[in-house]
Amino acid sequence: MLLPNCRGVFGLLLSLLLASTPVLAIWPAPSSISTGESTLWIGSGLSVTYNGKILPWTFGYEPKGSKFSSSEIVKGGVARAMKSIVQTNFVPWMLYNRMELETTEPSLLKYKTYITHLDITQSGTDTSKTFKPLAGEVDESYTLNVDKSGKASIKAVSSTGVLRALESFSQLFFQHSKGPFFYTKSAPVSITDKPEYDHRGVLFDVSRSFFPVDSILRTIDAMAYNKMNRIHIHATDSQSWPLEIPALPELHQKGAYAQGKSYSPADLAKIQQYAINRGIQPIIEIDTPGHFGIAALSHPEIVAGWDSAPWSAYCAEPPCGQIRLNEPRVDPFLDKLMNDILPRVSPYSAYFHTGGDEVNFNMYNLDPTVGTNDSAVIVPLLQKFIDKHHARVRKAGLVPMVWEEIPADYNVTIGKDVVIQSWLGDEAIASLTAKGHKVISSNYNYWYLDCGRGQWLNFGQAEFDTFYPFPDWCSPYKNWRLIYSYNPRANLTAEQAKLVLGGELAAWSESIDDATIDDILWPRASAAGEVLWSSPEGRTQLEASTRLAEFRERLIARGIKSGTVHMPYCTQGSNSTACQYL
Repeated sequence: MLLPNCRGVFGLLLSLLLASTPVLAIWPAPSSISTGESTLWIGSGLSVTYNGKILPWTFGYEPKGSKFSSSEIVKGGVARAMKSIVQTNFVPWMLYNRMELETTEPSLLKYKTYITHLDITQSGTDTSKTFKPLAGEVDESYTLNVDKSGKASIKAVSSTGVLRALESFSQLFFQHSKGPFFYTKSAPVSITDKPEYDHRGVLFDVSRSFFPVDSILRTIDAMAYNKMNRIHIHATDSQSWPLEIPALPELHQKGAYAQGKSYSPADLAKIQQYAINRGIQPIIEIDTPGHFGIAALSHPEIVAGWDSAPWSAYCAEPPCGQIRLNEPRVDPFLDKLMNDILPRVSPYSAYFHTGGDEVNFNMYNLDPTVGTNDSAVIVPLLQKFIDKHHARVRKAGLVPMVWEEIPADYNVTIGKDVVIQSWLGDEAIASLTAKGHKVISSNYNYWYLDCGRGQWLNFGQAEFDTFYPFPDWCSPYKNWRLIYSYNPRANLTAEQAKLVLGGELAAWSESIDDATIDDILWPRASAAGEVLWSSPEGRTQLEASTRLAEFRERLIARGIKSGTVHMPYCTQGSNSTACQYL
């Protein structure tokens, strides 16, 4: 009878001992990390060298312009990392046992060993592909070392790898409870790291709801904190056209939600440059031929079935409208559109997303140039449309991306270069990769972040009983544990797995806006960020939960209004078993 109690007491004592120092919780988890128990301090006077030369840096430094320089990108990365360390850090009270922070954090009265120098070495030479790579074209690996004497060094092949290292470096430190003093208790530190997947992204829908530019920039910052590297901007849809096209100004003038709710060419350039300077590639999507209804307000001659009713018979959500498939005025319109937007995208991206999802064949009964929903008629027209449209993208030096319905549901042939975004689940990914297609996963069962929050549609009394209690189509809510459990390459052969380039979390914005986007994305997207950076195989939710809770506090300190991981009781003492189900 005594043995279980003894084990329980021993377990409690061990838990308290381990809790006396917070676990060094780098997020996403590095490939390899070793730490010690020595304390080092750091201040704003850090001296930095880059390839043997002094790199002058100042807080708030932001590289400017469309010409990207490795040293400028690194300088901006150093400025942001040091801001995170000495200006937007946090006191880690929630990582210690109750009331123990002040008695266990390092003393301010004892001699302090400071990190005074950071030496950065980049062994490779950046090219234009470094800043807008295809999958596999940039090396993001790095090593980070901090010895007990305070000597810190970063080695990486590319400036992108340096940025990833600087993010890990920024997560080594905490703020002291008694003032602006910053320390780590885990020296020496040695990290060797590289990503598991090349494509680690977030889909940001600015068409269902309008988001200020600052909201997009803030999301890019949060993605960089998570070592994510693709922001997919779903720029237009049937509900609104916020993207300004100078060659076709009537599109946003009539299709935006209101005056000022649009993105100018300067806005788009700012967003793209901001992303590149953080090692994130922007991918713009103009969805075609479906999800195009709003263009009817300015160009009714190219749109079939605008705002047709009942909408549920003709489209996935109101208002309906698709590009006419046999209308001679469509090609000149698309030529003009793409000749405008693609040269403004190609300096910053290797890809352009052409959409292709949820084309409703019933709509072509309403298309005067087609007049039938017969797939035998429609599919050849879709094939012709896709061939021409992808030719426009390739002519601009970009690789087309499509949603999976184009090859999977409509049987349209696409080029081997095309990257397919799959959202319909593991079976769909298995089928696509078995046919040799390159895929990124946005499996709605795991990685659709708008799901499980209830319907955004309204229902009259006649439909009340049918739809009560009004769940959305993709319930349940995808909590971080579910998101963390997903393996995009599960049950695939080795050859198929190579074709899964990575994945994207989707934040469709029918019920999301600037006031809620941070809470919707974070820390749930962080969970996927770790899946894509360092596959969680061999790690458990128990191990991940304390690190994610700590990282969430870093997000809050840095101005990202992240949702919670769990209550402080589950975090204090870095004891993940406190809230384990038994």
